[in-house]
Amino acid sequence: MGKSNCGRRSFIKQSTVAFSGLALTPIGSPLDIFAQRENDAKPIRLGFVGIGGRGSYHLDVALGMEGVMVPAICEIKPERLYNAKRWIEEAGQPSPRLYDRGLTDFERLCEEETLDAVICSTSWEWHAPVCLAAMNNDKHAVSEVPIVLTLDEAWALVETSEKTGKWATLALEQAMLESSDGLALLNMVQKGLFGEILHTEGGYIHDLRFVKNNPAEEPWRLAYDVTHNGNLYPDHPMNRIMAYEGINRGDRLDHLVSMGSKGEMLHNYAVLNYGRDSEQAKIKFKQSDVNATLIRTVNGKLITLNYDTNTPHPRGLFRLQGTKGVYLRGSALEGPKIYLEGLSPKEHEWESAGKYLEEYQHPTLKNYKPAPRKRAIRGHGGSGSTTPLTWHLLVQALRENKMPYFDVYDSVTSSVIFPLSNLSVANKSKTVDVPDFTKGKWKSRPPLSIG
Repeated sequence: MGKSNCGRRSFIKQSTVAFSGLALTPIGSPLDIFAQRENDAKPIRLGFVGIGGRGSYHLDVALGMEGVMVPAICEIKPERLYNAKRWIEEAGQPSPRLYDRGLTDFERLCEEETLDAVICSTSWEWHAPVCLAAMNNDKHAVSEVPIVLTLDEAWALVETSEKTGKWATLALEQAMLESSDGLALLNMVQKGLFGEILHTEGGYIHDLRFVKNNPAEEPWRLAYDVTHNGNLYPDHPMNRIMAYEGINRGDRLDHLVSMGSKGEMLHNYAVLNYGRDSEQAKIKFKQSDVNATLIRTVNGKLITLNYDTNTPHPRGLFRLQGTKGVYLRGSALEGPKIYLEGLSPKEHEWESAGKYLEEYQHPTLKNYKPAPRKRAIRGHGGSGSTTPLTWHLLVQALRENKMPYFDVYDSVTSSVIFPLSNLSVANKSKTVDVPDFTKGKWKSRPPLSIG
């Protein structure tokens, strides 16, 4: 295969998000750069940008946490803005300042407000601009996925973080913490139960044809199927895969190849539901129905990353293979399965992973005993009656003034698969290098520690 070098391109001349003067400073450990004295009593002030389904979920979580204040909110749709305002007032907090003067009014919020962090839940193209505006105005930033859409945005976030001492992260989007097996499996990996990890396979396998075509849901997703062709949603699987494979902590992503099938399902859906002569049926889509991206690490580990949101199917599989055994989870199975050489009762036969997941439950999750909330959390992803561990850890990091465990380097590494996979597909699946956003520090950074 030919090789296309996607090394760092200078964005300093003219950043696409119009932020200049990003200094190039040496990277250090997140704790060296950001950590200060812990202050458990410190009130946390948050601003929210984008208060749709996910934004309203995050807002409702925050409003149920002691010592968390929401003095400012930004939203382009009045009904969402005033609904959020009502929630804040009903929570007993002062009426928030409203920022509703168009798509870029988040810049004014970041300039005028005194906040610890900005929570961004906008459509994808605004994630990096919101994060950059926050960091350049002395605020941390937390984004929904993906945190970047381009390589230039990825470098901009890293270098702005190093320049300002503020971070941008996907700290609230960690499926590893939210899944039933995520932290237990990390504990098993770190204790060597699987030996050396060789291969991890996962993906975003989720039939979204109705969602993409429903104006009340997320029709903006459909626009990316028109303009892009690659792995468009890598972060959900990658946050746990990166943790299990020690990415940016003893290993790093080296290069990838990405390949897509033909793309017919969205057109077929439009014909079936709107008619062959409808405007929807005339849309030309670039996105493949199925994308498979292979990623190799510097130390020789392999990642298979699948993406399929256009075909009819249940949710997909997750597989972790090590030199001593393998773990498998998926909706088609009756619970997660495991095989450990020398430990499993029958040679080369699956056994239930339940007893292992219970025995190796991560201490952080085992010791997390949140008080029940007054009611279930509202918004997209809600219904839980306790504060999610992800939010607890975020507020803890803000109070201790340290970077969250899934830091700015991890966040951009995860999301940059979006543009790099598009580049590979466009060049007949040629190899594309993955930049080293840590600038060599991956070799000495300590293993992932949560809690």
